[in-house]
Amino acid sequence: MKTYNLTDKQILEQLEEIAKNHDIDLTEEIKKITKKLENSDTVSRVWEKVELARHTDRPRALDYIDMIIDDFTELHGDRYYGDDPAIVGGIGFLDGIPVTVIGNMKGRNLKETIDRNGGMANPEGYRKALRLAKQAEKFGRPLITFIDTQGAYPGLGSEERGIGESIAVNLREFSQLKTPVICIVIGEGGSGGALGIGVGDKIYMLENAIYSVISPEGCASILLRDSARAKDAAAMLKITSKDILSMNVVNGVIPEPEDGAHTDPAQTAANIKAQIKADLEKLMSKTPEVLVKYRTKKIREMGVFTEN
Repeated sequence: MKTYNLTDKQILEQLEEIAKNHDIDLTEEIKKITKKLENSDTVSRVWEKVELARHTDRPRALDYIDMIIDDFTELHGDRYYGDDPAIVGGIGFLDGIPVTVIGNMKGRNLKETIDRNGGMANPEGYRKALRLAKQAEKFGRPLITFIDTQGAYPGLGSEERGIGESIAVNLREFSQLKTPVICIVIGEGGSGGALGIGVGDKIYMLENAIYSVISPEGCASILLRDSARAKDAAAMLKITSKDILSMNVVNGVIPEPEDGAHTDPAQTAANIKAQIKADLEKLMSKTPEVLVKYRTKKIREMGVFTEN
């Protein structure tokens, strides 16, 4: 006997036709299939964002630094253990304004990805970031961070050297920095690895970036008990820029080409630069005490809700 596998859309069309032609009430059945189709569309749209955020040709932190910052000089080392290439940082000029820049650096090819540990930093990376942030505070330079990591590196050496403590210290110290801090999620914003350089006065996401407490694969493995359901987990996590903005976790979304930043890096960099310049003009007019006051207020209000 020959069998036919109908898609949900085909079944929905047939049910609607039967209901219309035979005057049968199939409202509940039609609602169930319609909801299933809507959920499927949502999952597909969210996963497209995940794939764009992880695209191998997507511009990395150093690419944006090269396009936005003049006379950039990279600085190395945490003065405790060593240098971590997964986090880059240094000083330069943004249209004449001295700035400090820090960013997670994924590789542009296989060799660089291995060398930079896929942008997943060890404790020395976060301690280097803190050293540069404190230096920026000392000399009155605004701080700009580019976030792009699946998370901090969870390896044995990383744990031995205090990865949790290094991120926790950064959360505390970045919240109290007496200089303007602007953070931008340019690709993946994963968990504590992103937060380690992601506390600021203004936080933005590129349109096709993602930001989450855990990776879709990690969530699927732990909560759904099936790593193959990463796409479903991504939709459940609400990780797109639109979702994150609706929850007031970020201040805004910076537009990029519809097909991804990699299709026009120069335009995306120009959009980022325009946003940074607009914010710096306002933030640099505020006293350090006012900056810290309102940054702390913003952090404490995150996640607060009123139950009626």
